[in-house]
Amino acid sequence: MAATGIGDSGGMTQDQIVLFTLFAAVFGMMLWGRFRYDLVAFAALMLGVVLGVVETKHAFDGFGHPATLVVALVLVVSAGLVRSGAVLLITRTLVDSSRSLGAHVTLMGGIGGVLSAFMNNVTALALLMPVDIQTARKAGRAAGLTLMPLSFATILGGMATLIGTPPNIIIAAYRGEALGESFAMFDFLPVGGLTAVASLIFVALVGWR
Repeated sequence: MAATGIGDSGGMTQDQIVLFTLFAAVFGMMLWGRFRYDLVAFAALMLGVVLGVVETKHAFDGFGHPATLVVALVLVVSAGLVRSGAVLLITRTLVDSSRSLGAHVTLMGGIGGVLSAFMNNVTALALLMPVDIQTARKAGRAAGLTLMPLSFATILGGMATLIGTPPNIIIAAYRGEALGESFAMFDFLPVGGLTAVASLIFVALVGWR
């Protein structure tokens, strides 16, 4: 097992130095963006095993964690919604290029927030981006005015439900292991939903400016 404490002399152990160096390298590679994030992360895991800071028998424990499986299932549901055309039908029906910029941000933000509450927020953003760009072209305005508010909206909506964002899933799984009872689907709604609504209102009225 990799050392996690501070050495007797107050300095870091060799394993800790290796781990922090590895973290810095991974962070740098992700900022660079030259390689896919999943490949960088997996390569870092394998390098950790080779360097001895990750035990071989525990290297793949994370792939069997309940939170990982739930995230994978959310991605499957998201893909089903995409391939069925349900999301595209909703957006094409509701989005109108004749609306004012503020009204458009409000509508797209609301759609993005609701979608990201029940599917992966990155997938929700990827679905809505082409619609947003096409609407901006028809309205004769720069797409940059609405893309960032849309990005914020999909992040905010994920806070409202258990499956809306991976951190909620992870903390629910941890609570289940520690206390014997996990969070339910809408336990995050009173706080996360209120925060999302208030933030969406700010983005729609002030943030896009």
